[in-house]
Amino acid sequence: MRRWVEIERDGRTIGTFITDGPVAQRSGLPCPYLISDTMDPTEQVDGKFYTSKSQFRAVGKALGLIEVGNEKLKPKTRSSTDPAVRRARRAQIKTAIEKFRAGHYERYFFPDGTRRRSSAAANAGSDDT
Repeated sequence: MRRWVEIERDGRTIGTFITDGPVAQRSGLPCPYLISDTMDPTEQVDGKFYTSKSQFRAVGKALGLIEVGNEKLKPKTRSSTDPAVRRARRAQIKTAIEKFRAGHYERYFFPDGTRRRSSAAANAGSDDT
């Protein structure tokens, strides 16, 4: 049972809840955060059945198998940190800027800004052949 208690300390009154009796467990188990080593009988590639997780993993490791989900992944490296990739990207940007300044336009547009598809659709309606 919890009850409210006021305590006077250094001229101040401090209120707090006090619980009588033992602290309630978070689980009905005596050790709620313990992971069991036992499992249902499971067959390993050597043809034997194992009921212990540690033995099952030890046999797999000895045979060179990798348990999915527990393998160590290599850290990913960003391609932008590679100097060759950075040089190539800068060269492509430089070429694009030079082409733009020289008057080259994107291949899907005419120099006057009209789209190729819209002019092709307009021309498709009139057969001049």
